[in-house]
Amino acid sequence: MKDIRLGNGYDVHAFEPGNQVILCGLTIPHNAQLKGHSDADVAMHAITDALYGALALGDIGRHFPPSDPQWKGAASAVFLKHAADLVAKHGFYI
Repeated sequence: MKDIRLGNGYDVHAFEPGNQVILCGLTIPHNAQLKGHSDADVAMHAITDALYGALALGDIGRHFPPSDPQWKGAASAVFLKHAADLVAKHGFYI
């Protein structure tokens, strides 16, 4: 039997003045935006956290700390790709 891994992920960000929300990489016009160090894409962050959790590798903040200025404004797709690459590296697939 194959090893099956499951992970849970969630993410929350407060709203701030703005004109769009980014969800799963899609820009959606809105009367506010989500506040965050990166692009604040809560959907991609939750999926990324679920992948890290399935591998018991912590959460998105462990791999991409908000205190690190290189991730300021980063596209969440970068984080998701990193997590997906780790899934493959550990011999699993999504």
